[in-house]
Amino acid sequence: MDNRSIRKLEAELWESADLLRAGSKLTSNQYCMPVLGLIFLRYAYSRFKLVEAEILSNRPSRGGRVLPVEASDFAAKSALFLPKEAQYDYLVNLPANIAAAGLVSKDGHPMNSLGEVVNNAMTLVEEQSEQLAGVLPKDYTIFSDELLSELLRIFNNSAMDDVGGDVIGRIYEYFLNKFAKNIASDDGVFFTPKSLVKMIVNILEPKSGVLLDPACGSGGMFVQTGDFVNNAGMSANTAMTFYGQEKVEYNAQLCLMNMAVHGLTGVIKSGDEANTFYHDAHNLAGCCDYVMANPPFNVDKVKSESCESAGRLPFGLPGVNKSKEVGNANYLWISYFYAYLNETGRAGFVMASSATDSQGRDKDIRQKLVETGHVDVMVSVGNNFFYTKSLPCSLWFFDKGKDTERLDKVLFIDARNYYTVVDRTLNEWTDWQLRNLNAIVWLYRGEKEKYRALLDAYYRELSDRATQLVDTVTHRIAVCHGGFAEVLESLEAFKEKQQRRMAFVLKDVLKRDKKRTEAEWNARIAEVDEAITVAKEALWLVDKFGEGEYRDIPGLCKVADRSEIEAKGWSLTPGAYVGVAPVEDDGVDFKQRMAEIHAELLTLQAQSNELMETISRNMEELGI
Repeated sequence: MDNRSIRKLEAELWESADLLRAGSKLTSNQYCMPVLGLIFLRYAYSRFKLVEAEILSNRPSRGGRVLPVEASDFAAKSALFLPKEAQYDYLVNLPANIAAAGLVSKDGHPMNSLGEVVNNAMTLVEEQSEQLAGVLPKDYTIFSDELLSELLRIFNNSAMDDVGGDVIGRIYEYFLNKFAKNIASDDGVFFTPKSLVKMIVNILEPKSGVLLDPACGSGGMFVQTGDFVNNAGMSANTAMTFYGQEKVEYNAQLCLMNMAVHGLTGVIKSGDEANTFYHDAHNLAGCCDYVMANPPFNVDKVKSESCESAGRLPFGLPGVNKSKEVGNANYLWISYFYAYLNETGRAGFVMASSATDSQGRDKDIRQKLVETGHVDVMVSVGNNFFYTKSLPCSLWFFDKGKDTERLDKVLFIDARNYYTVVDRTLNEWTDWQLRNLNAIVWLYRGEKEKYRALLDAYYRELSDRATQLVDTVTHRIAVCHGGFAEVLESLEAFKEKQQRRMAFVLKDVLKRDKKRTEAEWNARIAEVDEAITVAKEALWLVDKFGEGEYRDIPGLCKVADRSEIEAKGWSLTPGAYVGVAPVEDDGVDFKQRMAEIHAELLTLQAQSNELMETISRNMEELGI
């Protein structure tokens, strides 16, 4: 399911759920966490059914009967087992009169309301996962049976079976933002977009070891890392050890729920002891193979003395005011991320754009960072990537294990003009765009084989799509390795032909069949558009880097050495290095065109004056 479809699903779920809240006597705060718990349970059930199908596909039988699945089968697949009484379809299909159904809880107590049954389901789920103990909401008796039954029905939406990735964090923040907008944006805390998380994970390439997210929110970094490691043929729970800190209790609960539903285990601490400014809650300074985070930006009034006592400041404190407070904590976070790394560790994090060029003590810390040689990659990100905020940001990457050849260099990427528009308020990087940006990093690191593998992936993708699209009688789409310009030209010609055929067919379609036929043709053309998009991304890449040689591309990327960075006042702003992309000559003579525009303007002014005179005369004649 794409981003646009997810947003549509969120809006539909919210509209239905909020309509019920409005008809009840519950406040938003009372309503919030139980609703999020139902979303968790629905998604957990979706994943449960998926894994159950995998287990049953080659399940042995005894006496002609397939052996039933057990909790141990799910544990072997790092998945969450759901007892029958905790499965969503069981809850949805309960009789209206719970008291008359003779249901008993796990402790043997009779249950007389649907709220008690759902509470019991949450308790049963917690028993399947040590890290969920005490995390799931169990206050469903505040709902009437009618309201809770309707909520269960609303979230019994088959579309949720198609949503991948950090769905809980995504839908959670949407709902939380609707319930209490001030909470969603408190202290700059907001959901990390999936494409930014993927970018961080892809560049760090986690394989094994300790991963810390000291501002873990709903756990998106852990989920994407788990996917990355599992897709590489390893087991995330075996290869990785996940640690998280999260000051906001709600977010920590969502993180644990999110990890559990994705079959991941980890240690997450929350509350005051998890305030990263003042506590290294897991004692991990100098111990981490990977650090990933999206910390709150521009936090002020952080107690400097408490920060000093907590350590993890290898470059000293940022600027401190007369009240002994750090006025902007961005460089506290940056220092912490660096301090957590072991001798070969890598860090990737989101940071306010202003931090790449801030002055005062920030600049001194930034200089010391550059002088370590461990600043690896800097990426500028444009507006509208965040789900509830419209602001630019930067992605920072540290690598203490850089090879000697790159130790004095930093790769700068300005990706502010490279993205896909989802809608008026949201941009993202598609998977192919993420791979293209990742390819720049591969070539900078000398990993040409990964670049060539990406070209092969483009070739296979376009070949598969061409096979599906081709009309063998009248049109053939030629896919030649590397010849992506020809592929694009052929696809665009094919689309144009399909559009003409669509117009021809629709002329003769009966009125009652026209809507259906038009939808069918639009779906076909949409498939061509998808192939065209892939071809354009392939062409974007090979036009810049050919068969796999890194080079600086004006307006996009540049490798700068330490002397260049020093000459620019230790700035780490990509735009200061990559410059501006050359503008293609459109063949228009500038002076001639300006003369034409000026003449057109004078004509319009004269017409305007005539119109005003006509209006004035008409008003005089009317006596106005």
